[in-house]
Amino acid sequence: MTRISPSEPVLAEAEVAAGGAAVITTVRPRRGRSVAFTLLKKAGAAVVVLWGAATVAFFAQLALPGDRATTILNIRAGQVQLRTPAELEQIRAQYGLTRPVILQYLDYLRGLVAGDFGTSYQQYRPVTAIIGEQLGSTVTLSLAAIALAWVIMVVWVTLTAGRGSRIGALGSTVDVVTAGLPAYWLGIILLLVFGLGLRWFPIISGSAPNGIVLPALTLAIPLAGFMAQSVRTEFERSLDQPFVLSARMRGMGEWGIRLRHVLRHAVIPAVTLSGWALGATLSGAVIVESIFSRPGIGSVLVTAVNSQDLPVVTGIVTLVAVVYVVANLIVDVVYTVIDPRLELS
Repeated sequence: MTRISPSEPVLAEAEVAAGGAAVITTVRPRRGRSVAFTLLKKAGAAVVVLWGAATVAFFAQLALPGDRATTILNIRAGQVQLRTPAELEQIRAQYGLTRPVILQYLDYLRGLVAGDFGTSYQQYRPVTAIIGEQLGSTVTLSLAAIALAWVIMVVWVTLTAGRGSRIGALGSTVDVVTAGLPAYWLGIILLLVFGLGLRWFPIISGSAPNGIVLPALTLAIPLAGFMAQSVRTEFERSLDQPFVLSARMRGMGEWGIRLRHVLRHAVIPAVTLSGWALGATLSGAVIVESIFSRPGIGSVLVTAVNSQDLPVVTGIVTLVAVVYVVANLIVDVVYTVIDPRLELS
């Protein structure tokens, strides 16, 4: 009898022996090894993405016009003026600008691995300390926005998906419209209506507990519309599956079917988008924190760009790239928790 290799992902196969009897050979896939290999492969791809983002950020500094030493001195002085060779030489020696570019690049990568983003040109402080002071506020805003987006998306899709052509068309239209709303426009509208008009929320967000509501909604509403577009398709497809008919035959109500069975199968695309959304909301915080005068790395980034404080800009860009990569790795692991069938796909 021919033997089946245990490495092949075969669940069961029938073979006929010499005597004519059918022999069933069952092979169980090595799930642990398969999952570990997949995660290692994704981790390797993540490292390549981070290296690419860091490399682009480094060489973008070199591509800027003008002398870097002069720029640093002008930032510190707050005005543009001619510098003496002695002043420029001191700055070049301090920041290693006289060394070959390849050595500067290797030192830069070595610092990133060690968690050192350099020193701010303007504040004379480590970039990690500057970002660390404001990161908590931005992460809180991002997580609140994602949570609100999930609530809005689940409620809206559950209410409108598979309810007939008119309600379905209305739901799809609202999804498209909200997904395309610009954050700066939506933030100003929410501020005018609920801040200045109704006075339900503070105009300046600050650190007040209710100050996070309008900024979070500004990020959450377009994100909810974007996620709803992909979830709606899966939701309506799942309503036609045999397990829905079986649940109805057992006497389960419509809401029970939608929430307990259909929704679990339909939200997988939204889980994928949540990993992207974490990085997107961190990026969107640049606009939202400026509109609502809220502290965070978005405000720090705007200030750094205006003052040409390149180490701070590079540090924040690299941080957002790290968040994107780590969030997507976590999403890949969560897949199998929601639907174990995806483990071997």
